[in-house]
Amino acid sequence: MNFFSILVLAIVQGVCELLPVSSSAHVIMAEKLMGLDPTSPEMTLLLVMLHTGTMFAVIVYFWKSWKERYFVSGKIFWQFAKLVSVATVCTGVIGFTLMTLIEKVIFHCSAHAEIEHLFGNAYVIATGLALVGVMIIISAKHQSIDTSKNLGVRESAWIGIVQGICLPFRGFSRSGSTISTGLFLGLDKIRAEEFSFALAVVLTPAVIVKELLRLIKSQESSLSVANNFLSIAWPSLVGMLFSFVAGLLALRWLSQWLEHGRWHFFGYYCLCASVTVLIINHFLH
Repeated sequence: MNFFSILVLAIVQGVCELLPVSSSAHVIMAEKLMGLDPTSPEMTLLLVMLHTGTMFAVIVYFWKSWKERYFVSGKIFWQFAKLVSVATVCTGVIGFTLMTLIEKVIFHCSAHAEIEHLFGNAYVIATGLALVGVMIIISAKHQSIDTSKNLGVRESAWIGIVQGICLPFRGFSRSGSTISTGLFLGLDKIRAEEFSFALAVVLTPAVIVKELLRLIKSQESSLSVANNFLSIAWPSLVGMLFSFVAGLLALRWLSQWLEHGRWHFFGYYCLCASVTVLIINHFLH
């Protein structure tokens, strides 16, 4: 994989990970167009670095507002931590249950690799994009102007449940669905956005660990994995930097559109992207 490919994937991941348009759908299609194998150890290591870059972008972008809103006292902080924990537990339970049902019941203990390939299926991606597009468009009409609406355990649980549903299905944008859910529940735009990305900071390390475990469990030898890491270490660090910068720009874009009544445009984009995925898949096959 050359430096140009790393740069393209870094920008795609950095922008699409934080916009409500599904990074996995865009990264998978970019990899297919460039003839790359997303299951290779090289790609796994690169994606770990790119996820790390976007996680730091979220922390840097929201740190000031989180500090002013949630770190003003120990009581407020622990209340917020409780809500994040409730949502994360709901995400884990729903996500793990869905994965178990898919792998153990529907596919009768098929190899995990086969499940991963299924989730990369263009029809699954297109369906996920279409569903989140509809959610975004409808939720745009429910954007609350009542900033007194509090984020409670009920709201946190529902947002966590929806986030859990997103985990197994590529194309079903995490940020798009969780922010939309917050708007459906009556939260104001800023609070829905802040809580969604607070959950992302908690979830991203788990995603990184999952990718690393998938790498370790691959058929490659430890020496081969080490050689792959050393060969792309510096390019991957550059990729992480680009994903960080792209992530910051994407968050600024998202905040402006969300706060200025343009949230629904992301929904229309997802619907167009859904059709585009099917067209690209048709010509690639």
